Amino acid sequence: MTDFILVRHGETVWHAENRYAGRSDVPLTAHGREQAATLAEWATTADLTAIWSSPLSRARLTAEPAALGCGLTARIDERLCEVDFGEGEGLTRDEMRRRFPEQLAAFLADPVDSHLPGGEHPRLAAERAATALHDIAREQPHGRILLVAHSTLVRLLLCHLLGIPLADYRRVFPQLHNGALTEIRVEEGRTALLRFNVPAMAQSPALR
Repeated sequence: MTDFILVRHGETVWHAENRYAGRSDVPLTAHGREQAATLAEWATTADLTAIWSSPLSRARLTAEPAALGCGLTARIDERLCEVDFGEGEGLTRDEMRRRFPEQLAAFLADPVDSHLPGGEHPRLAAERAATALHDIAREQPHGRILLVAHSTLVRLLLCHLLGIPLADYRRVFPQLHNGALTEIRVEEGRTALLRFNVPAMAQSPALR
């Protein structure tokens, strides 16, 4: 049995305009750094055995204070990187609507089979993230692991692990808050969702 606490990185400078940040290395805001500090405070109470992060700086800088507080080293896995949004990278939805309206309409109707032009197929993203998670679970079969990654990747991963159609990821998990805690348990190849989108300051016993 391995428990994972999945966390979206802290707020970035693209957050206010809701720009699609995939592989772009977008910096945290001051508020994002505060969210990382809050996560670190929680982490010192959480009995973590390991901390893993996406290689993008917004995830690493969210994970590092928690690792420091716990006396751990944040380990990096390229497979935890955000989905590549292709031609949508760095754009708002209104900007996409002006540049490629038909493709955007198709994406909004089915974000998987009609993913953004030039972008990564969400099914491949979900599979790489799930492979990373299962590799970590095999390494720590009784671990309690903080994993800092990204909104779209985490929601796709949850759908993949829980048997939910990937195309429903925005409907089933409409929002993943920056710095919030989502806890899952992986046991004998099965995944249970224990908590979703809980503020890091909430010291629920199940999340300690």
